[in-house]
Amino acid sequence: MLGTGITVWAAFQNFHQFNIVIALVIATIKATLVVLYFMHARYSSKRTQLVIVCSVFWLAIMLALTLTDYDTRSHETQPA
Repeated sequence: MLGTGITVWAAFQNFHQFNIVIALVIATIKATLVVLYFMHARYSSKRTQLVIVCSVFWLAIMLALTLTDYDTRSHETQPA
């Protein structure tokens, strides 16, 4: 309930260019809590924890490659 309250509060605030960053941080914290406690990852075997850590690491690699590709492209607008 606290996570939902913080999400709703942040949605009505104006953080200028940091709106998306704050929303993603809140979503990441909520997702971490779901995985750790509701999916019982915190109390699972070491092998399951290793799979979870490797999955997050692989996701970070894929996001980094995607953002690098996006950053190297030209962002010119095409005339209509």
